[in-house]
Amino acid sequence: MQTNADIITKFYSAFRDRDHKSMNSCYSDDIIFSDPAFGLLKGDEVKYLWEMLCTNAKDFSLTFSNIQLLDEEYATCNWAATYTFSKTGRKVVNRIKAFMKLKDGKIIEHSDAFRLSTWAAQALGLKGQLFGWMGWMKRKIQQNARKSLIQFIEKKQNSVVS
Repeated sequence: MQTNADIITKFYSAFRDRDHKSMNSCYSDDIIFSDPAFGLLKGDEVKYLWEMLCTNAKDFSLTFSNIQLLDEEYATCNWAATYTFSKTGRKVVNRIKAFMKLKDGKIIEHSDAFRLSTWAAQALGLKGQLFGWMGWMKRKIQQNARKSLIQFIEKKQNSVVS
């Protein structure tokens, strides 16, 4: 039987290998996810998110460490993704703290915490450095992230229908 640490290791190892199918197999069907860029996502939205990130990643590498099992349900770990942000061509190193709730061998809740302003400074350059901490800029980043995800989902669903 897989332990919660095994499930988390499988998830991030699959992410490192850009294997969204293995990542998503670690989730329950009704997964709830949140992070500063995409906000709150549920179910298939979450699974499409990882597919989008895995398939679109450029110059991507990932490390993870410090898996801590807080009790029989809750765990945390640290991970860092290094990649080229496609919209600007800028290099990003995003350091993230993940919080997960697991039940019956699946991740049922997943929240990633990172400073969106730090990400904005790297991904957007001077504009991100100057304005990345401001509410309107954070909302714009979130709107763009959500729009990208919706477009990806619609494209995937249309290709399945065709």
